[in-house]
Amino acid sequence: MRATPPWLGIVEGFYGRPWSWGARLAWVECLARLGLNSYLYAPKADPWLRRDWQADWPAAQWHELQGLSAACAGRGVHFGVGLSPFALYRDYRAPQQRALRDKVRRLNALDAPLLAILFDDMPGDLDDLACRQAEIVADVLAVTRARQVFVCPTYYSFDPVLEQHFGRRPAGYWEQLGAALPPGVGLFWTGPQVCSESLDSADQAAAAAALGRPAVLWDNYPVNDGAKRSRRLYLDPLPKREAGPPQTTLGHFCNPMNQPWCSLPGVAGLAALHGTLGEDSRQQIEGLLDALLGGPLRAALRADSALFRDGGLDAIGAAERRQLLQRYSCLQGPAAAEVCAWLRGEYTFDPACLTD
Repeated sequence: MRATPPWLGIVEGFYGRPWSWGARLAWVECLARLGLNSYLYAPKADPWLRRDWQADWPAAQWHELQGLSAACAGRGVHFGVGLSPFALYRDYRAPQQRALRDKVRRLNALDAPLLAILFDDMPGDLDDLACRQAEIVADVLAVTRARQVFVCPTYYSFDPVLEQHFGRRPAGYWEQLGAALPPGVGLFWTGPQVCSESLDSADQAAAAAALGRPAVLWDNYPVNDGAKRSRRLYLDPLPKREAGPPQTTLGHFCNPMNQPWCSLPGVAGLAALHGTLGEDSRQQIEGLLDALLGGPLRAALRADSALFRDGGLDAIGAAERRQLLQRYSCLQGPAAAEVCAWLRGEYTFDPACLTD
């Protein structure tokens, strides 16, 4: 069995309806029980991480964030925050530098071992983009007390859809960014596509070659925040993945769905892939999922997984939807409630998400 990479877990990095704080705390326990060691908090719906990043969280939200960090520490899970200073590289002068350092010092109060600086889903058509972003990261590194810093490039995949939405990728962007950042900084990568159907060792080697360092996989599975994907549920274990060697892969994070409990089977596949619970990981994980979700609900999810994944809401007629709602409303647990809410159309698409 290969050596387990040091960073394995989830990045709560989706658009749309955010998780509740209760769900986040429950996921800390789930990660620990699955043998996964990292939780990166970076929901696009948190304005104090993105559009309003220079402002501080209100007291209530800050208290919840402190509690999440403490819960992770108590269960041996590495906690981190993903800061997205929106388009900061377009105007980065002394006032913005001071604001960024102040924000990082505030994040230091969480005592979180991880920090991510995320330049994803922002305009990127600047010839000196890599240089400007490296300058920002250098200023962060000078202040942060995080043990590990990750960076998400503006172009985080070979997928041409990124240039369609965020402008032409500057020539030599990946090579310049990889050369400008210190070797210990991890760079996120989503694979051949934004939402990659498969990720094998060759894909990971190609990413490492482009970035000039081992990649940190930001795996957009089972996330369902896109225009099409929000109409579907992804209930199968992480599919068509290979565990790349440490020379090419520093870590592996799954971006879960807007439905936290329904995300468990998919993310549990990450634990199985990396053997986090030992030689019989898969068997242990199956038992754990039965315990967390309940046997009857798991059976129902297995029976309906293809329908929910392949056709989704658009393939379910009104009569069948009523039958499904009746079936799941009779089942116990929060995952059953999530399925019912999804069937009723309560998880609406966030148009800010441009890359399905």
